[in-house]
Amino acid sequence: MNTLRSVPKLEPEFTGMDLDLLAAQLSSRRTEMSCHRTRMSADRTLMSIIRTALSLIGFGFTIFQFFRYLRQSAGATQLPVAAARNFGVALVVLGICMLVMGILNHIEFMRRLRELRQELVDAKIILAAAKFPVSATLIVAALLLTIGVGALVNMIVRMSGPR
Repeated sequence: MNTLRSVPKLEPEFTGMDLDLLAAQLSSRRTEMSCHRTRMSADRTLMSIIRTALSLIGFGFTIFQFFRYLRQSAGATQLPVAAARNFGVALVVLGICMLVMGILNHIEFMRRLRELRQELVDAKIILAAAKFPVSATLIVAALLLTIGVGALVNMIVRMSGPR
């Protein structure tokens, strides 16, 4: 017995006008979903910047603290640790700069994406049923930036304090 003959053939019961409307709706949905995929891709890019900046800030602060405590430990007060501390500070500054550039790039990209999306809505290519949500990734990036600046200020204050 051939099982292919038992499967009913699916033929749409649409007129030509209905098929055109259906094709337009499907195209509109695909375009809207591509806008959302692009937005999520921008969030993933910002997450990779956050990951790298967090590593730089964390390593820099750890190096700074390690050599600070090494200098304060008994018998190690004569070690020249200024270069290592400066390297730690440089890593933190690099992480903060990277994060600032990533945040600014993300904001500018999202602004342009919203403008493009609005142009598509105005041209009736897509329906504007849903707005883009606030980016949780951008909020996390801003919080990390605040923490990084706080760590940098702490490091600078400790460098200028008693040695």
